[in-house]
Amino acid sequence: MNLTKFLFYSIIVLLIFFSHSAEAQDIREDRVSEVIEKNPDKEFLIYKYPIREQIAPPVVRRTERAFEDADSLNADFILIHMNTYGGMVESADSIRTKVMQSKIPVIVFIDNNAASAGALISIAADRIYMRPGGNIGAATVVDQTGEEVPDKFQSYMRSMMRSTAEAKDRDPLIAQAMVDPSFEIKGVVEKGKVLTFTSSEALEWGFCEGIAENTKQVLELAGIENYTIIEQELTVTDRIINFLISPLVSGILIMLIMGGLYFELQTPGVGFPIFVSVLAASLYFAPLYAEGIAEHWEIALFIVGIILIGVELFAIPGFGFTGILGAVFVITGLTLAMVDSNGLDYTGVPLQEVLMAFMIVIIAMFLSISSSMYLSQKLFSTSRFGELALNTVQETSSGYSSANPQMSILIGKTGVAKTMLRPSGKIEIDDDIYDATALTGFIDKGEKVKVVKHETSQVFVIKT
Repeated sequence: MNLTKFLFYSIIVLLIFFSHSAEAQDIREDRVSEVIEKNPDKEFLIYKYPIREQIAPPVVRRTERAFEDADSLNADFILIHMNTYGGMVESADSIRTKVMQSKIPVIVFIDNNAASAGALISIAADRIYMRPGGNIGAATVVDQTGEEVPDKFQSYMRSMMRSTAEAKDRDPLIAQAMVDPSFEIKGVVEKGKVLTFTSSEALEWGFCEGIAENTKQVLELAGIENYTIIEQELTVTDRIINFLISPLVSGILIMLIMGGLYFELQTPGVGFPIFVSVLAASLYFAPLYAEGIAEHWEIALFIVGIILIGVELFAIPGFGFTGILGAVFVITGLTLAMVDSNGLDYTGVPLQEVLMAFMIVIIAMFLSISSSMYLSQKLFSTSRFGELALNTVQETSSGYSSANPQMSILIGKTGVAKTMLRPSGKIEIDDDIYDATALTGFIDKGEKVKVVKHETSQVFVIKT
């Protein structure tokens, strides 16, 4: 009797287990199956878009537009064609949220790789299909050197992976093992190793619904027989933005910004160099701002830096604290504009990413200034550009002189510093104002001065 009861209860437990397993499978496939079952004779509309690059703000922007387009077209399914090694956690979270909140069922086809951030996005989909030899996993958060970031970031990623897997009725412990190398699952992953599934392993453990060679096979496995595919097309604006935010183009734009400023200082009043500089600055910041990478304050920091440098050059002779601060602001503004952050919060931004942006700015500025100096020497010393350079020599021996004869009578006279001389400024002698340069050191406003010599319509003074 006891044996009979034992067998009876064992059968009940097994039936409950298999019932729950079947129910879980139905839940996972419910949205896709429901659409197919409700419209058996319909020609389904599938909106397809790719994720083949690093997960970053441009991908977020393209994903948002894809879901908007799919909704406006009344698409029945969204198909993401994925092949990525990962990217930024913040961007991946934004895409994951979009996928999970989508009213339209989402299918992901992993065409070789869905690593790190790509794995998180894939798990958020209703169904996952993989190419033979494909991989999914390795979601440990690292910087660009491959070093793991502090555990608080790993903890956040572990939580997102678990919650996403739970929402899609996938094993949350397996999802966590894709992030945490200290996590062990017998028969799946050893302790000390980050979990990455092959396509067959993902199929075995419920992280993939099928293995397919191409999109056609994916749809056949999903049970979608009669369909039309509309693929996302990048607009001209998207292509221009993607081109302008590439590191190489960003570096060239920085060179044009600095080069334009340098030539404008060399040839004041020409106008064309400053126009080039302003245009390059606009092309540098505009796409970064449109993508949500550059912030208002970073652009403002750059502008303030330019103003401070201008004040130092034109209002305060010499190059002191104001000029140095302006240079720091310019470099900081250009650098941080290339780094995506949450306002002033740079928590989680890999140091390597900041250093890379900084190196692009520094190298571009160095090349710009050095090449500008070389070109200006060539331009202003050749007769081919007569409108930019005087090619007639006026020799002193022929009677030419830049000195004003009346200035010689000032030698030996005393006056008062009208402005601070650092070392240049204004002095007043006999109620007349003259440009003057302190021969040694600085002279404060109001101090008495004595003229000791004059050159090129300017007098040189010493403190008395």
